[in-house]
Amino acid sequence: MVKVASSMLPLGTSAPDFLLTDTISNKQLSLNKLKGDKGTVVCFICNHCPYVKHVIDELPKIANDYSNRGMGFVAINSNDITKYPDDSPENMKKFAEIHNFTFPYLFDETQEVGQAYQAMCTPDFYVFDSNNILVYRGQLDDSRLGNNIKVSGNSIRAALDCLLEGQVVSFKQKPSLGCSIKWKD
Repeated sequence: MVKVASSMLPLGTSAPDFLLTDTISNKQLSLNKLKGDKGTVVCFICNHCPYVKHVIDELPKIANDYSNRGMGFVAINSNDITKYPDDSPENMKKFAEIHNFTFPYLFDETQEVGQAYQAMCTPDFYVFDSNNILVYRGQLDDSRLGNNIKVSGNSIRAALDCLLEGQVVSFKQKPSLGCSIKWKD
């Protein structure tokens, strides 16, 4: 396990569109199909990463709190499943069920979506406004493995609150820390 910081895609970037398979419903879904009226949260995660496991139970809570306020949510796994079979679509579906996902969990088999988003680690979070413009990228919160800070999602919640209140996300955005995305050779 190598700890890596996210690459911090520049704010103001347009969300790259995609068409990926949802491992829960087995349907092909695009960003435009998933986006919320007020904005969209795109999360790069995987099943095996201890940094994801540390925060994963908070993610469905955040989705539940903000979905009814016009936010769309989607999780994407871009890992190479040949080297990391724990991250296979079958295991993704199980992971989503265990953790009560109320949003799609998409498999990025070609890794093109992860590359388009400049995703570097899992977990990594992106918040786009209703026009698919990036307004936040980075950490879920200040909790880390072993630092005794309770997982709260306060960083992403603050960004979502600003967006929904029509305010600029003006606080310092910190990169996510996690396992590197497992790119194919």
